[in-house]
Amino acid sequence: MKIVPRSAMLLGAAGLLPFLWGVLTTLSPEMAEFTRTTVGPRFLGTYLIISYGTVILAFMSGVLWGFATKTEGKAAAAAYALSTLPALWAFFVFGPGAQVAAQNLIIGYIGLLILDWGFQRQGLAPDWWLSLRIPLTAGVIACLLVAAL
Repeated sequence: MKIVPRSAMLLGAAGLLPFLWGVLTTLSPEMAEFTRTTVGPRFLGTYLIISYGTVILAFMSGVLWGFATKTEGKAAAAAYALSTLPALWAFFVFGPGAQVAAQNLIIGYIGLLILDWGFQRQGLAPDWWLSLRIPLTAGVIACLLVAAL
């Protein structure tokens, strides 16, 4: 495994906090009530996990788009097209109901990890990219499973 730059690891881990807060407010009625009364209902449970998960999946499309800028010709067209898939997936498969939306996001994050692997394999992502993405994706999927069940 390659060593991930400290700033990337810290910011990536910080990006898990809203997912974890969603899980906490899903599993703890006391924390849900505290959040509802002090912060607001949009920062609660399944709603938070799904809405934030959708935003981050779309954000990661932008990261892949940045990797695609390193290519030229036909390879560039393919890389740009592939980089849009996570955002399109998040947009089109939000799903009827929270459980379906969470399940579809899990599929989206697995697909994103496959794209991450492909972009790294082509030398477009940093050599440490999967060392960052695999644990973060595992954390995201674990949180989405709480919303999916």
